[in-house]
Amino acid sequence: MVTNTPLKTFTIAHSPDPDDAYMFYGFACGTVTLPGYEVKHFLADIQTLNERARQGEFEVSAISAHAYPSVSDKYWILNAGASVGRGYGPLIIVRPEREAELKDRIASLKIAVPGPLTTATLLLNIRFPGAQKVMTPFDQIPEAVRSGKVDAGLVIHESQLTYEKQGFKKIFDFGLWWQEEYNLPLPLGLDVVRKDLGMEFARVVAKALEQSIRCAYANEKESIAYALQFGRGIDAEVGKKFVGMYVNDDTLDMGEEGRKALQLLYRLGHERGLIQTIPEIKTI
Repeated sequence: MVTNTPLKTFTIAHSPDPDDAYMFYGFACGTVTLPGYEVKHFLADIQTLNERARQGEFEVSAISAHAYPSVSDKYWILNAGASVGRGYGPLIIVRPEREAELKDRIASLKIAVPGPLTTATLLLNIRFPGAQKVMTPFDQIPEAVRSGKVDAGLVIHESQLTYEKQGFKKIFDFGLWWQEEYNLPLPLGLDVVRKDLGMEFARVVAKALEQSIRCAYANEKESIAYALQFGRGIDAEVGKKFVGMYVNDDTLDMGEEGRKALQLLYRLGHERGLIQTIPEIKTI
């Protein structure tokens, strides 16, 4: 009698956002597999993933670049899967009637931010350390600004594209600032793989993730349609633009420039007492 050996579960954790969904399309549609494993997806907001990565809970997880120093004992950085901005990134937005009043006072504003371990919050602390941070779920930040609960909001994800349509004005662009100040890409998110899987299997996972992204590129109509399920009401045009911003050549290969940018981010954070230890930047 022949019995089938049960597949071991391999969990990929990522945020419910179009760019992350697009990256993992190859796994989701079954084209890309890990032999011997049943791949499952766990979806949660990025701050939750940052916190759960500290426990080493998932085999692969999307995390904020800011979070890596606190999980580097448990995870390696995957060379593919990074969310990188070149001249764009998190924005500070305000109500239009307050734009003139607030644009030169950012350092003293009360600002809604999307979680302490997000890269957006790290950038705010580096550039405007005196600002008062109000931790707010990322999708509630626009409403916090609209209601007057805060002076301004630090927006990530699709709000970087929809803030004007929502009736807000931008008073600071961290992606543009980073490019002008340091002439490097801005590393915002990473995909990481757990070290206890071993280097050999981690390399298999790294190759599979690259294949998953290439699968999405090769089947754009289907992969964009899949990704838009996670777009929180944005239309196809905005969804495709958002995916194109954060799934790009840097996502397929972080490269030396990407690693240099990560080192700079961590050095700046360390110099300001925001990051305790600068981790080794080793990608697989």
